[in-house]
Amino acid sequence: MKRNSPRRPKLQERRLEVEHINVVDRRVMRKALGGTIVGNTMEWYDVGVFGYLITTMGPVFLPEADKTVQNLFLLGTFGATFIARPLGGVFFGWLGDKIGRQRVLAMTLIIMAASTFVVGLLPGYAVLGIWAAVLLVATKLIQGFSTGGEYAGATTFVSEHAPDARRGYFASFLDLGSYMGFAIGAALVTLLQVTLGGDVMEAWGWRIPFLIAGPLGLIAIYFRMKIEESPAFQASLDAQGAGGPAGEAAETKGPVAIFASHWRGILLAMVLVAAANTVGYALTSYMPTYLTSNKGYDELHGTLLTIPILVLMSAAIPLTGRLSDRIGRRPVLWIGSLGTVILAAPAFLLIGVGAIWSTLLGLALIAFPLTFYVANLASTLPALFPTASRYGAMGIAYNFAVAIFGGTAPFIIASLIAASGNEMMPAYYLMATSAIGAVAVYFIKETAGRPLMGSMPSVDTLEEAHELVAGQEANENLDLNEMPFDHTYAPADAEELPGGAAERRDKPAE
Repeated sequence: MKRNSPRRPKLQERRLEVEHINVVDRRVMRKALGGTIVGNTMEWYDVGVFGYLITTMGPVFLPEADKTVQNLFLLGTFGATFIARPLGGVFFGWLGDKIGRQRVLAMTLIIMAASTFVVGLLPGYAVLGIWAAVLLVATKLIQGFSTGGEYAGATTFVSEHAPDARRGYFASFLDLGSYMGFAIGAALVTLLQVTLGGDVMEAWGWRIPFLIAGPLGLIAIYFRMKIEESPAFQASLDAQGAGGPAGEAAETKGPVAIFASHWRGILLAMVLVAAANTVGYALTSYMPTYLTSNKGYDELHGTLLTIPILVLMSAAIPLTGRLSDRIGRRPVLWIGSLGTVILAAPAFLLIGVGAIWSTLLGLALIAFPLTFYVANLASTLPALFPTASRYGAMGIAYNFAVAIFGGTAPFIIASLIAASGNEMMPAYYLMATSAIGAVAVYFIKETAGRPLMGSMPSVDTLEEAHELVAGQEANENLDLNEMPFDHTYAPADAEELPGGAAERRDKPAE
């Protein structure tokens, strides 16, 4: 006699219950945000310091070369770090999907901070000859390997912690930390240039900003060690241990399998990252060199002029992140891509006038669309991939794009100017990459206000969870057929939450 196997419920019979919904813990969210911001700040502090010291460090490592060769070497060294980033992105992305986001993020920060500190200890050409330059490149390659796992992990981590309705706002703080870190590094270099002078800076003063990364890194590592694993990843691990359908999907994939499964999302993410980071690195890492080498500014003004623009831009980033939660990621990314196409040429024409007011205005025209770009990549890109492969896919997409287009932007732009003699080449290059970026925006799926792929909904309060359950049939942001119903989070009733968690979860995350 044939036995009837238990009938699995049809997809349309699925129904969302409160225990399926992650109610954000305000304390955990705050720690997660702070612990990830410090890492991004640390990464871009180094970018700012190195970018603003290029004209100073050139004579230290290649004193016998002319100024153009020195600048190209340091710009090339900066770009070399991005050669190692894809390798780091693939390795740490795979590891983060396997053992957890928190452990890997602690690991990347330790390596990153140590590498920055070591740069300050390196001997110059006078001591080791050409081997000094080789050691500098080697140190930056190690740093690039570690940073390959940083941004992909941080965006994944914060996106998985944040409530769906405010993911754009919370994730945007990562880039606020990035550009504030850059501004801090630039401000420190400027202060040292003013107080020590050019000769002292070239002799030993350039080392100070790198050495400061040691104690700053220890503080950042302390905060990062305090963060807890993301609820989405933990639920995925729990489902995997239970052996359910969601658990089967949660098995860690290698980079080849990830690309085969998610190639479309990876390619779209790469185009967006390339477009945004070409503008970002042109403004931050290349602009001081451009103002000094091409526009006649001294090193102090070449550094100083970009700082107020970066500070204002950083302050505006959370506003554009919040805007994306209200009107959608795609409209805000349209502003970034098309804004760059329209404003890049006027920006460099204004910089070419040579007056301080026109240079500041030109820099502001570059920063305006960039603010709409960067504030939303941190929430847009992780939503393109499922929980089980999110870190790995982000590591591939982000780091290959940055390696090819972002970090190499200063070197490419400088080479284009040297080859053509046309100082408007930076504008044309930014316009071309952003025009391609606009095409990618057209093809991406709107994800604002929706659960992450492979995750259940995430909300601010238990009351909001009950409202979501009650109105699920009419909610266009919910697709029950795509949700892993093996994932559960909080008990259904507030009274069941232990240790006062009910009171805590009824309060929105700050």
